[in-house]
Amino acid sequence: MRWYLTGVVVSAFGTTAMWLVSGIWVKTLTGSDSLAALAAFALWAPVLLGPLLGTLADRTRRRPLLVALNAAMAVLLPLLLWVESADRVWLLFAVLLLYGAQGTVHEAAEQALVADVVDDGRLGAFNGWRMTAGESAKLIAPLVAAGLFARYGGGPVVLLDAASFAVAALVFALMPVREAQPARPAARHWWRETAEGVRLLRASPVLRPLVATGAVTMLLAGVNGAAVHAVVDRGLGHPPAYAGVLYAVQGAGSVLAGLLTGPLLRRVPERTLAAAGLGLFALAAGVRALPYVPTALAASAVIGLGLPWVLVAVVTAVQREAPAEAVGRVAATAHTLVLAPNAAALALGAGLVALLDVRILLPLLAVAGLAWAAGLAVRRGRGAGSMEEGAARVRGGRRAV
Repeated sequence: MRWYLTGVVVSAFGTTAMWLVSGIWVKTLTGSDSLAALAAFALWAPVLLGPLLGTLADRTRRRPLLVALNAAMAVLLPLLLWVESADRVWLLFAVLLLYGAQGTVHEAAEQALVADVVDDGRLGAFNGWRMTAGESAKLIAPLVAAGLFARYGGGPVVLLDAASFAVAALVFALMPVREAQPARPAARHWWRETAEGVRLLRASPVLRPLVATGAVTMLLAGVNGAAVHAVVDRGLGHPPAYAGVLYAVQGAGSVLAGLLTGPLLRRVPERTLAAAGLGLFALAAGVRALPYVPTALAASAVIGLGLPWVLVAVVTAVQREAPAEAVGRVAATAHTLVLAPNAAALALGAGLVALLDVRILLPLLAVAGLAWAAGLAVRRGRGAGSMEEGAARVRGGRRAV
């Protein structure tokens, strides 16, 4: 766990720094807000290919794949030192697309490796610590990245991120794990293997409602994120930079969420944790409509607490339920289905904020989230039977793979 979490912290630090600086860098060189926004999309876009890219994580041993992915980015990133003018921004976008693709495969390989080497009873705690490690790095990285860029430009941030990938590659290489060689299907066909991962997810009555809940949560989170500046300006009467304070408090809530996840998942199933997380998020998003700083800060902390519970519940359920030889594909498919609505919601939220006062929009969001969470919790009674049925289907899916 120590080796793995060290790799997570180092990787999250560098990735968060690069994510923040890429948009600022494009804006500085081109003066275009649209191109700056497109930088974030370039990082995110490969997630849409998750089911296809996740197949790679099931075709090879995961630890060597993680080492290779991190080492490749450590070599690739210094190319960005050549980006010194607007006519070379294309290189930044090309590297960001590869960065996003690497991240998608990396996520699938990580989840598959954890599922392979960690006991089922410890998966919840392990994923909680992973969340805490990643969120802790995100509390510091934006400040370091912004300071470096303001003082020296993008070059030092690129080198910092490249160094973080090199260290992560070394950590994963030294990590003492025994990993089984993935089973090889009789007929290797990339599209057929990808479709098999989608089919296994769709056929599981355990995973279907959890992934749907994750997608709904991220849809609502996107709308909530689009409304944050209206909350700061119209509701609290603060300058736009105050949004950074709300995000910092939310990050602290996410760190706490990671610490609590393990003990909770030892007592309740993933479905219950996801329902509780969505309920907390929805309630806090509604409270944000109140024009008071203390309630806004408290709501941000609770949002930071609730959102990770939904995501960790989905990840843990995938690791427990998916066949060992298909964890990468199922995890990547779930990752895509959960995160894709967030991008659409950012655009939708921007339009809704222009049409509706946040004092109306955020309570409506809260009602929708609480209704879905209540429905998930009410169906929990049928979950036990469904879980047995899902296990039987997944076992049948293993033979198909």
